[in-house]
Amino acid sequence: MIKICDKVIKQQSQFWNHALFHPTDAVEDPWGRRILDRMAEDGAIKTIRIYTMFEDIVYLDENGKLAFDFRVSDLRLDYLLEKGYDLLLAYGGIPDCIASGNSKTSVSKNKTRYKGKMWNSTPPKDYALWEEICYEYTKHNIERYGIETVSSWHCHCFNEPDIHHFFFADQPENSEATEKYRLPAYCKLYEAFERGVRRASERICIGGPALAYRKDFLEGFLNFVKEKELRLDYVALHNYGTNVGELNDGSKPIAVENQLEKYEKYVDIICKCGFNDIEIVLDEWGASAQGFYNIEECPSLIFRENEVYSAYFVKLIAKLIEAGYNISKMMICLSGQHEMVTDFSGFRNFFTLNFITKPIYNAHLMSSKLHNLLVESNTESENIFAVSTKNLKGDYTTLLTYCSKNFKEDLPKIEEQVVFAEDVSDKTVTVWCIDKTHNNPYRMWEREGKPEMNDELLSALRKEGRLKPLTVQKGNETIKLSLTPNATYLITVTD
Repeated sequence: MIKICDKVIKQQSQFWNHALFHPTDAVEDPWGRRILDRMAEDGAIKTIRIYTMFEDIVYLDENGKLAFDFRVSDLRLDYLLEKGYDLLLAYGGIPDCIASGNSKTSVSKNKTRYKGKMWNSTPPKDYALWEEICYEYTKHNIERYGIETVSSWHCHCFNEPDIHHFFFADQPENSEATEKYRLPAYCKLYEAFERGVRRASERICIGGPALAYRKDFLEGFLNFVKEKELRLDYVALHNYGTNVGELNDGSKPIAVENQLEKYEKYVDIICKCGFNDIEIVLDEWGASAQGFYNIEECPSLIFRENEVYSAYFVKLIAKLIEAGYNISKMMICLSGQHEMVTDFSGFRNFFTLNFITKPIYNAHLMSSKLHNLLVESNTESENIFAVSTKNLKGDYTTLLTYCSKNFKEDLPKIEEQVVFAEDVSDKTVTVWCIDKTHNNPYRMWEREGKPEMNDELLSALRKEGRLKPLTVQKGNETIKLSLTPNATYLITVTD
């Protein structure tokens, strides 16, 4: 039995309905807008994180002075705001015209990034130029969108400066290179960013470092900020549970506990450095890193296509709430989606090549229905993870999943009843389900023998991917759930 209590535990923010949309420059393309339109229409995602892509904006005029062309940036931001998204802006990358070198990286499965671009991984030759860029960009956005809008955004300096993919690509990814090159350069970069943004307005919410994973880098950065008395409104961290190498050799299969352990270590460092109460934004997360890898490199990444990822997501939310961490936003990373050449190929995205909806998207859509008052839910099974909420009207929403530690199919099928402490007999109960046979296009395709795509099959798979209720009934009827491994349910109780 699963019992939903009526006593409110606390007010609960929806920290889970946010995403990194990558590549940023797909915002102006039809396929990118199709994704953004769907997420906005459904209300599944509230905040979008993008790169400012200064390389598209900044150039030198005929006198060798900084000059700016904001048109493509305006186009992107206009569209996102028109769709109702809140924004998180990662200030980067380094324009070639101010870079100290020409060390480039693709950060991609292909030889270049999207549209043939590359990421300049070298720091500015003059940090005053970087400060001026941060100032002019922020000032322009304030003039265009107004301070009330821009001050509601989150802005941070650069992306993953602790690893060679983004910073000092010509240096090894080790502690020596971190101490000698990446950390001192990033500290200067952040200091100039902080000065530039604050020159434009003291009301802008600023943070860093959008850490990939190096704990020594995080500690060094926070100590620098404290010593220099710089402003840091939030700490931006990335948290991935495993990676392709560890999946392939079996040393670290997917597990929510991997992310919790990593996060606890981050929190220890943050507190050690004296930032105990600071806001934390997980501006990238995923069950596995390396979104530009797929099942070609790692067959285990098939979990990104099926019910496993939705179960993982719901368990992660439940465990983070249980731990009581001060997370304001948790943003799933949608990088790699431009690399697809077939459907169900294991990339890190919400929709397949032919726009078939994945279970992980529907799990986000389910989670968007949760209310802001957390209530207790009790279950006799240690493998059921639930988040139960209500609103002031007395409507209830419960999101739950049934899974083992590594999301294997090693659990028995069980039948459960859901009961409410409050009388809901006069209300309507709606139940949605993601499992192997409901709202799961990949499993449908698998049952059909994985045939070649045609119009009829695509139509059926797209229909299967559209989230639809399993049952709609009166509150005085027994609520029954049939739980199979990695099944996820949403139960709503409304007037």
